[in-house]
Amino acid sequence: MNIVNIMWAGGAPYVSVHKVHQQILSHAAPGASVSSWLLQGQGSCCNDQQTREWQLPQRVLKGRHIWKLLQPWMRRRFREAFKKANTQVVLLDGLGVSRLVLPVLRHLPDVRATIVFHGQTRLHHGDIALLRSFQTPQVKLVAVSQTLATSLQQDLGMPVQVLRSALEPEGFRQALLERETARQSLGLPLEGGPVLGAVGRLVDSKGFDHLLDAFALARQRQPDMRLVILGEGNQRSVLESRIKALGLEAVVSLQGHCNELSKLYRAFDWVLVPSRSEGLGLVLQEAVLADVPVLCSDLLVFREQLGDAGRYVAVGNVAAWGQEIADCVTLDGKQVAKAQYQALAPERAWQRFSQLSSNLLGKP
Repeated sequence: MNIVNIMWAGGAPYVSVHKVHQQILSHAAPGASVSSWLLQGQGSCCNDQQTREWQLPQRVLKGRHIWKLLQPWMRRRFREAFKKANTQVVLLDGLGVSRLVLPVLRHLPDVRATIVFHGQTRLHHGDIALLRSFQTPQVKLVAVSQTLATSLQQDLGMPVQVLRSALEPEGFRQALLERETARQSLGLPLEGGPVLGAVGRLVDSKGFDHLLDAFALARQRQPDMRLVILGEGNQRSVLESRIKALGLEAVVSLQGHCNELSKLYRAFDWVLVPSRSEGLGLVLQEAVLADVPVLCSDLLVFREQLGDAGRYVAVGNVAAWGQEIADCVTLDGKQVAKAQYQALAPERAWQRFSQLSSNLLGKP
């Protein structure tokens, strides 16, 4: 079986997406040949040493205005590359990649494709027509959560399978650093008040701007708290300015992107997930697997995973977030974490994910 994994771009902003594809590809049949294509950027994709860097300009990929004239030329290149690799299965990273690649498969009816949707997607009429023009089993649509799958099915009027992203529990937990080592890695004090963590790209959808305001409110009741934000993005300067305006420089740190981020969760007493929207939210799963309790936005996708064990706050409600942050550090975090682990049921989730991934990559 020859499998090609096609990703939109590389780099830190796409780490979570690459991680999901890596988990799917880990279930390819023994002996399968797996290679990755990176349409933009550089680097190894999904820890795959066979990564082809296409170095395609974004304006060409999106095909706007005169650049649309170059897309037939690009598709001919893809078609020849598929043939040369004797491709049987392709794994596509969302709608942007699919817009470019799916038309190629009209000429390659024996090649099967799975499109993985990672988050909310704005579907145009042309997108819906393109997706509906292919029949199962040649093209299958999967979403990383039930919430996302339901939304896509309503928009598309066609079936979308749920491939709820999951992490292999044993391997993830074995790689975790213990509390003291993780704190030393982040330059945090080993003793003192609660240390709260937030993880993700520094972009608007992650809600870190209102988190800072809420944290400032919470410190009025719990002045010994610290906040560490791990991630990088285009809102860094905005967040830095807000930290300074709130007088939080001594107790809030923006640590940037960390390659070994998934090992560091036990540095935190609580993990805060203030997202405005999420396709799934791997940070929530990683924190729960690390036995760290989570306080998160009241999103359907989070309730799907934690049920009644979750601690939820209205999206963007600074006053409510400030109240809940101050309250959460007074709770028995170990008991909250235990209940959230049981609700997430990582072992069962991984088993389901593994079975469906194997089916998608195997014989039709």
